[in-house]
Amino acid sequence: MGLGILVSKIVGLARTMVFARYLGTSNAAGAYWFAFRIPNTLQNLFGEGVLSASFIPVYSSLLAKGEKREADKVANAVFGMVLLTTSVMVALGVLFSDRLVSTLASSEGFSDQTRALATVLVRLMFPGAGLMVGSAWCLGVLNSHRRFFLSYASPVVWNLAQIAALLYFGRYRAGTDAAGAQAEAQLTVYLSYGMVVGSLLQFLAQLPTVLSLLGSFRPSLSLASESVRKVYRALGPVMVSRGVVQLSAYVDMYFITRIGEQAVAVLGYAQQLSLLPISLFGMAVSASELPEMSSVTGSTEEIAQKLRVRINSGLGRIAFFVVPSVAAFLFLGDVVSGALFQRGHFGPNSSRYAWYVLMGSTLGLLAQTFGRLYSSAFYALKDTRTPFYFALIRVLLTAALAYVSVMYLPTLVHGPKLVGAVGVTATTGMVAWLEFALLRRSLGQRIGSTGFPLPRLLRLWTAAALAGGAGLLIKGALVRHFGPAPSLSTFPGGTVLPAPHLSGLLVGLLVLVPFGLLYFAVAQVLGVSELAPYLGRLRKRRG
Repeated sequence: MGLGILVSKIVGLARTMVFARYLGTSNAAGAYWFAFRIPNTLQNLFGEGVLSASFIPVYSSLLAKGEKREADKVANAVFGMVLLTTSVMVALGVLFSDRLVSTLASSEGFSDQTRALATVLVRLMFPGAGLMVGSAWCLGVLNSHRRFFLSYASPVVWNLAQIAALLYFGRYRAGTDAAGAQAEAQLTVYLSYGMVVGSLLQFLAQLPTVLSLLGSFRPSLSLASESVRKVYRALGPVMVSRGVVQLSAYVDMYFITRIGEQAVAVLGYAQQLSLLPISLFGMAVSASELPEMSSVTGSTEEIAQKLRVRINSGLGRIAFFVVPSVAAFLFLGDVVSGALFQRGHFGPNSSRYAWYVLMGSTLGLLAQTFGRLYSSAFYALKDTRTPFYFALIRVLLTAALAYVSVMYLPTLVHGPKLVGAVGVTATTGMVAWLEFALLRRSLGQRIGSTGFPLPRLLRLWTAAALAGGAGLLIKGALVRHFGPAPSLSTFPGGTVLPAPHLSGLLVGLLVLVPFGLLYFAVAQVLGVSELAPYLGRLRKRRG
């Protein structure tokens, strides 16, 4: 699973890099990042997380008991429900796209031209989002059969289709008016078509293997099976939970649009970076553990003991990689952003502002990844209500804090309006710790105490802090030797340590490679146990 996610994320980063080259932080880029989130509601409501919580536990349990025919009934009924529901929602989304944009995009920050472009993009993207829900159903079947690589590597074709659209139409228009706003807007339209084609390809890439795993494929809407009814009963609370979370995301998005198109664009880039450790480590561990935890059998105490072991092991694997990710974003976020995105229309100060937003995201990065694993444990126990209640608390708090951040934070710190976007990500991160604490406490009352030991966590933070400090020293030496990069955009500059006047990719190699090597070296010296399995595999390969 980790390999599949890694491959898809690498290609996904390549897509964002090409996007940054041609569109940068333009108004058209802001319109695209904004528009993408609206049809993405379908995937959030019916996609991977929802089906993982409701479908996989029941389906995996039936497979573990050898009830293959009943498992096929569940898979067919869920596909029928997904097909019908998403078809209706796609039609409604296309029909009411103008109303959605006018409601969710503030006229104070978004111009009429940007809102009109966003409406076109939303209308184009909705069918692609519906196809992505079908891919999530395929993922549920594949994961339950322990076929992880294909389901998590299939987004590669989704990203490649969009890269092809950007490269072909971006270069085609480069000789005419590629720098103009109209050409940039047209390029986002072509990109939206590429997104729909990619969604179809992603679904078709998984479908043959899924059909070979199913004994029969006859989509239905029948509720005759108790197992199907069990999935539907679990589906309701999870969908409500996702709906509440999505509502919070829309509220945050509305406030961000009050700042302007550039803030929306930079937030989109920053979120692509902050989602990397969540996807690569939090999602990979949580998703792979869900079918395993769902298949645990025995007495109540035996089940509790096995779950504690799996959770504690998963927390260690997550922390070992997420902690240095937090340090890299906190100390060297502009280097990370510059190495990946700084080219074409994406300048050094755009990288710097993405760093500011990343700083806010780092506050809750570890809590979000830990929280995913605890939510999976609840889903494995067939409890979808408890995570919903805690998600509701998180949503209410983040919505209120987002309002304060955008409306009052810039005035309080005597900074530009763009500071409000940093406040939104920072307060969201802080509230994530509250949600994680509630999940851990509630699960502890059911299966006993779980968690990652504080001494081991401190060793990880020590290694990450030393590596981050070394990265800052290298960056400072590069600035002294080559001089600071010039200011090329309207974003606020004036950082204590500006970026060197070098290629962003070169700076990334010179700073981030030593950062990673030093983290692993210090972790080894401090005796971090999570490093042992990886060193053992490396020694075997050398042997």
